[in-house]
This record gives sequence, C-alpha cells and structure tokens, in this order.
Amino acid sequence: MERFVCIHGHFYQPPREHPWLEAIERQPSAYPFHDWNERITAECYEPNGAARVLDDEGRILRLVKNYARISFNVGPTLLRWMQVQAPDTYAAILEGDRRSIQRFGHGSALAQAYHHAILPLANERDRRTEILWGIEDFRHRFGRDPQGMWCAEAAVDVGTLDELAGQGVGFTVLSPYQAQGVRRIGDGAWTDVTGGAVDSTVAYRVGLPSGRDITVFFYDGERSRAVAFEGLLDSGAQFAERLIEGLDDGNDGPKLLHIATDGESYGHHHRHGEMALAFALQRIEETDGVELTNYAAFLDRFPPEHEAQILAPSSWSCAHGVERWRADCGCTTGGHPGWNQAW
Repeated sequence: MERFVCIHGHFYQPPREHPWLEAIERQPSAYPFHDWNERITAECYEPNGAARVLDDEGRILRLVKNYARISFNVGPTLLRWMQVQAPDTYAAILEGDRRSIQRFGHGSALAQAYHHAILPLANERDRRTEILWGIEDFRHRFGRDPQGMWCAEAAVDVGTLDELAGQGVGFTVLSPYQAQGVRRIGDGAWTDVTGGAVDSTVAYRVGLPSGRDITVFFYDGERSRAVAFEGLLDSGAQFAERLIEGLDDGNDGPKLLHIATDGESYGHHHRHGEMALAFALQRIEETDGVELTNYAAFLDRFPPEHEAQILAPSSWSCAHGVERWRADCGCTTGGHPGWNQAW
C-alpha cells in the first residue's frame, strides 16, 4: 500500500494598517508586543521556521523547518507586512517552499486570492481580480507559478472553481462538508456524500460547465477539528499517531491522509503547537510505509480516478453555505451571549 500524509496550514492575518498612515498603530490588547501581527509572528510564524524538538530532559535535539515539510498558504497582505517588518521570518517561508521542491519535487506553498474576499459573493470582475492578483503576487514572491490556490474560508461556487481553472490553477482544498456527490470517473450513478461522508484519502476531479476541470482535495474533518479545537497538539506523539491511524480508513489504493487548519494553530492558538508539529513530522518520516508529501506531488503521482460534485456555494466555516457573510444565519462562536450577525 502507498500511504501518504500531508498537513496544510492556512496562515493569514487581516491588514491592520491605518489607511492614511499605512502603518499599524499600537494595539494594547497585544501587549507586550506593539500589535497583533508582531505577537503572532513571535508565537507562530517565526518559530515554525525553526521549531524545537526536545528530549525527555528538555534539551534541544534538533531544529525542524516546518515550512519545508507541510503544505501552506500565506495571505499576500500578510506577506507584504512580513517582508518589511519581519524579514527573517519572510525569508524562512520562501526558503521552506524552495526546500519542499527539493524534498517532494513540487513546492508546498499554495497561492491565495489577494484579499480575504468571499469569492462566491464577489461579482465576476472582482473575483477574477482577486485570483489574478493572488497569482501574480505568488509569482513575484516565490518565483514560480502556483499549482494550487486557497480560497478565503474555503468558500467556492462553480463560478469560482471555473475562474481558478481558467487561470491555470490545478487544485484547491475544501472541507468534506462541501462535497455533495462522488463517483469513479466513467461510472453513471453518483453516491451522495453530504454531511461529510466523502472519502478524503483520494483526489477528486470536478468538471465545470465551461468544459474545464479542477482537482479538489477534501481534507479530513475529524482530525482537523481535533487539531483546532480538541487539544490534539498537546502531544506531538499523539498527533502523529492520530494521523497515521487515519490511513487505515478509506480506499484500498494510494491513500492521502491530509488535514487543514488555520496555521496559527501551530504556536499561537495552541502554545508550543509548532513543537508538536515538528515532533509529529519527524515521527511520520520515521514510520515505515508512510511518506510525507504535499498536494502537488501527490497529484503528480496519482491523478484523480474519482470525480465530485460540490455544494455551491459553500465554505469551511458556515453550515449555511456563505450566509455568514451576508445574512444573520445563526453561526456564532458562542463567546458573546446575545451577539448576532444581522447586518
């Protein structure tokens, strides 16, 4: 059996610059740092460039460049800030992509639509602009064409996927709850997989009305939630074990166990999360019969044998499609009693 693991991190912060000063003013809530970009860089973005792996007595055994071993995307506006305000971290991210090409044969960095616009809610011209700017920014920084692109909140519809494909983007990553139906290419009947029942260990081709197609990877929802919300990063060994266990599920052919979370989980949302990630990556690399990979490398070796229909429009963070950004749909973090999203 050919078994692979891919961990994807979506790294993003909203632009915090004052629109007239073009600089970030002091943010007291980020104390002792000047602002939240600085704080999150110190807690997450910088340490993932050289994450510590410790022995049982707390001594440093090695430093792991996480960006070279995971799949990731970084928001273009965050990279713009980082290039000036955190140049060493910026350089480590670019280096991570270069090292991933040497390691996997394909770069691990994905492009991202330029701003954090919800693309299904944008008009056709704005959607195209966001995608084109994201591609051009990626080329400028990483020195190559992007093979995949992350959409803000993983929000897509058929028009968004068609625009991605039209601009040469080969794949994107979605939530398992965004899958509607699947079938083996060439078969007649579709299997209903709504509610997250899709087999996430394979890639899927999505045919589009224009005649184009794009590949979609539906990430493992259960394990992604465990990283983000259930404390799985409390133990690097447990993290690795949980990922490897997932390779026992799904189809009998080549399997890709992959998860996707906010990249800030690894050090900011979960203290020392970058260390748990580094330990897990090392443990996976040492496991017989399991390989680390990235999406482009897996797709190159194993083109889709299945196709999928998506729920459209849909996203990874709203059970009601994309209503979180245009209606009072009821989605809430639960952190503010009585709070609502009525616009």
